[in-house]
Amino acid sequence: MNFLAEAAAYNEFFKSGMAYIGAGIAVFTGVGAAIGEGNVAAKAVEAIGRQPEASGKITITMLIGQAVAETTGLYGFIVALMLLGK
Repeated sequence: MNFLAEAAAYNEFFKSGMAYIGAGIAVFTGVGAAIGEGNVAAKAVEAIGRQPEASGKITITMLIGQAVAETTGLYGFIVALMLLGK
């Protein structure tokens, strides 16, 4: 009986530990999103520097690209919150 109690306690400890590790890995998706957003902004500034008259269209396209790049970071954050909520 003592062995079963220890095994159950270890299993619960292992399960919660894996959830914390998974949440930490999910948060790292923010790093990829930040790199992507930085690349989008850098290329937009470069394009505006070459063609200032098209700055309106470039800015709108940049904002759409920023939003698309940010979704991966948000999904990772939501997954991390879901893992920590268990």
